[in-house]
Amino acid sequence: MGLALWMALAVLFGACAAPAAAPTGDAAAPATAPAAESATEQIAEPDIVEGMFNVAFVYVGPIGDGGWTYAHNQGREYVEAAMGNEVHTVYLESVPEGADAERVIRNLARKGFNAIITTSFGYMDSTETVAEEFPDTSFVHVSGFKKNETNFANLFGAMESMKYLSGMIAGARAQADGSTRIGYIAPFPIPEVIRHANAAALGMRQTCPECLMDIRWIFTWFDPQKEREAAQSLIEAGATVVITGADTPGPVQVAGENGLYGIGYDSDNACEVDRDACLTTPYWNWGPLYAGLIDEMMTGVWQPNDIYFDVDSGSLGLLGFMEGEEPFPGVPAEVIPQVRAVLDRMLAGEFTRFDLFTGPINNNKGDLVAPEGVQLTQSDLEGIDADLGAVLGREGCTICMNWLIEGIVPDAEIPQ
Repeated sequence: MGLALWMALAVLFGACAAPAAAPTGDAAAPATAPAAESATEQIAEPDIVEGMFNVAFVYVGPIGDGGWTYAHNQGREYVEAAMGNEVHTVYLESVPEGADAERVIRNLARKGFNAIITTSFGYMDSTETVAEEFPDTSFVHVSGFKKNETNFANLFGAMESMKYLSGMIAGARAQADGSTRIGYIAPFPIPEVIRHANAAALGMRQTCPECLMDIRWIFTWFDPQKEREAAQSLIEAGATVVITGADTPGPVQVAGENGLYGIGYDSDNACEVDRDACLTTPYWNWGPLYAGLIDEMMTGVWQPNDIYFDVDSGSLGLLGFMEGEEPFPGVPAEVIPQVRAVLDRMLAGEFTRFDLFTGPINNNKGDLVAPEGVQLTQSDLEGIDADLGAVLGREGCTICMNWLIEGIVPDAEIPQ
């Protein structure tokens, strides 16, 4: 993708993963910050507590979404529990991107918050702008690619690795059911979403080489009705497992209603909507990361880096397969040791996102995109082309992931 398109996407698109159909967990009601109101109403910002290190989290969805925002709020609660004597945290939920987000972030900085963490792809430019205005405030943006050298970092992780394992499970389930069709719900045509779908298809082909993955683009992070409709459409087209890349557990619920299976996303409670129909959920564990970053800020050693963690960080999980967890009943027994073996290698740092995307790789049209033994780079995975790389001070991509991988139905296209 070119620089102009990336900049447009940064303004247009929201969270890196998004809210869900309805609250599915016991998310606490806001105690320290009021909920944000609609895009046309005033959003009230909370105040700092003198004598403490004050951290504000800006969320694109509601904390009870059962997905992306729920997981980030779990991370905030972890910080409160681990550092509550020194750190005061607040959050604002359902903050729209664009002018509203920039105003909210700026007002938080004006109020004296020491650190501001923004958790939506569409907050990237707003965070960058405000960071330049408040050099003494620390800013972390989750899911983007911009940073500066003084007070603005970006943060994300290799969820593609967990999507790969999810694909292995989905493929095994389809094969056990005599099916060759799996469905994937894709929110937006941005590199993050593309590589997650591609990784899931790679995993699927490991356990069901004859399987094909159908895809539905819904152009939203959070729209429970659209997500349910996309899941139903995939099922009517023959999919027996539906994997969601959006943030509600609705697709899992729809799969269960049809006597089939689904795979959730984002938070470790996403399967609660239907445990019998849910095969697994790749989820985020933000708490230790947030606590570590905040501790570095408090002690003055924090550096605003590009932070992209892998599975060995402990901040990525696969529900049913982590320590102390048991696979869900729908997971075929024969795939469990296969998934655990790959996961163990990931946790040991022996199999990374770059090993995952190593050639030979064909696209879904049958064209070779990565020759034998060639690994994609981080810029390839993030779609950072030469123009954008020059702006960011990074090498541009040479095998830019603007393609869908073999295993995704050949007539599928990336919308422009």
